[in-house]
Amino acid sequence: MKIEHVAWQAKDPVKVAGWYVEHLGFQVKRGFKEPPYAHFLADSTGQVMIEIYNNPKASIPDYGKQHPLLLHLAFVSEDVAADRARLIAAGAKPEGEIDKLPDGDELCMLRDPWGFPIQLAKRGRRMV
Repeated sequence: MKIEHVAWQAKDPVKVAGWYVEHLGFQVKRGFKEPPYAHFLADSTGQVMIEIYNNPKASIPDYGKQHPLLLHLAFVSEDVAADRARLIAAGAKPEGEIDKLPDGDELCMLRDPWGFPIQLAKRGRRMV
């Protein structure tokens, strides 16, 4: 089986999708202008998709109060410090500092402007 997408609820999926397109390099594959305002976004490889929507059948979790290790969206970064600074300037909130691990990994957590956790990862040994 191949994963098509991972999805989450957001208060304003249109704004969230716009921020992900502008600052994280996604492209909209499908977007709806009526409820639930679902936006399917593909990453720069075109192989991984996320869906951001607002469906009244379910509540919106308070992502900002959840520990980022519970749920986060991780991105490959060639320069964690530069990407971290760029995203903070674009409205992301830092969640700790950059961790440099013994295996050569560099990791940091941020929250998008709506509180959803995102991680930047530069692996000591590439995994994908």
